Amino acid sequence: MSRQHTRTALVVGGGIGGPIAAMALARAGIEATVHEAYSSTADGVGGALSLAPNGLDALDAIGVGDAVRRIGTPMTGIVLENWKRRPLATFGSIPGIPPQQFLWRGELYRVLHDAAEQRGITITHGRRLVDAEETGDGVVARFADGTTAEADVLIGADGIRSTVRRLIDPQAPQPTRHPLLGFGGRLPDTGLPSTGGRMHMSFGRRAFFGWMVDADGSGGWFVNLPYDEPMTAAEATARGAAHWLPLLRAAVAGDRTPAAQLLDRLDPADLVMTGSMESMTRVPHWSRGRLVITGDAAHAPSSSSGQGASLTAESAVQLARCLRDLPHQEAFAAYETLRRARVERIIKAAARTNSDKAAGPVGRVVRDALMPLAMRLMKPEKQAWQFSHHIDWQAPVR
Repeated sequence: MSRQHTRTALVVGGGIGGPIAAMALARAGIEATVHEAYSSTADGVGGALSLAPNGLDALDAIGVGDAVRRIGTPMTGIVLENWKRRPLATFGSIPGIPPQQFLWRGELYRVLHDAAEQRGITITHGRRLVDAEETGDGVVARFADGTTAEADVLIGADGIRSTVRRLIDPQAPQPTRHPLLGFGGRLPDTGLPSTGGRMHMSFGRRAFFGWMVDADGSGGWFVNLPYDEPMTAAEATARGAAHWLPLLRAAVAGDRTPAAQLLDRLDPADLVMTGSMESMTRVPHWSRGRLVITGDAAHAPSSSSGQGASLTAESAVQLARCLRDLPHQEAFAAYETLRRARVERIIKAAARTNSDKAAGPVGRVVRDALMPLAMRLMKPEKQAWQFSHHIDWQAPVR
């Protein structure tokens, strides 16, 4: 194959997906620059997340998997309970597949940015994309500050409210908001014993609560609070911890979980407010001309999937492979073929989990009665397709 169909790329979005995409492109021999809308970095921003073994496999393909493992805690299982602490189901690591990693978004952000900068990748801030114009042999990006940038292709890694997605298709759907608000917190001392590498998750009477405690007593927790009013993270944050903490305490009152204790130990300044849980069910068009989207801009499962960051890493690596081996239009088509069915299957599965979290009184009784039976009938190997996904970087894309 000729070298090189695509030589340069503009990556729009400097969160998690942008640096991964730029590093994957660099490994494919494509010079990429990252343009981030916000004028400052996102160090320390965000709560906890899990990175699945398939996501780490994708990061291994570009040489950053071990750096990410160093900031994570292996999550060897998940225990689902009801509000009385009665176990409903227990999931361990699938035999032959490494455990997930529990980590903090702010630390993941810093590791990825440091790795990108060590590879000589330029990341600029304060560059909010407003338009993009294709030329005969490239694309020109126009930013709100009046500056422009040119490259062979433009890649939108700009999140669930992607500007690039709108430029590709002005009729593209908006994110689906689920009737759940997300909150979380990190504690240097939880006052609790270690959970032994297991994440405990409780279907409370009024909220879904999860927590994990490390061997040194530090840990993190999250709450999914049923809430009908749609709300962005900025809107939730604007109301402040003084507004939300009393609501959260009321939501977990009476549940036999450590939720109330962990909330009481939290410094209000450390409350993470992520707004309504959102997902992108199906985006009809992932590319147009020299523009393409990846990560949450193209496929955003809700956080219930535990696969958001992992799917972002997978797609970035697959897109880079395709651009390495094919002209951009063929590359974009091959990339979508490789990715669409897999990500939409995971998004669909996560939507079912969200409905369980927001169940009413009758739904809770039915769920608690049926879930143990359903879990006993479920064979763990049936879920291996999510976690065992491997990308062969060396294989040519046809």
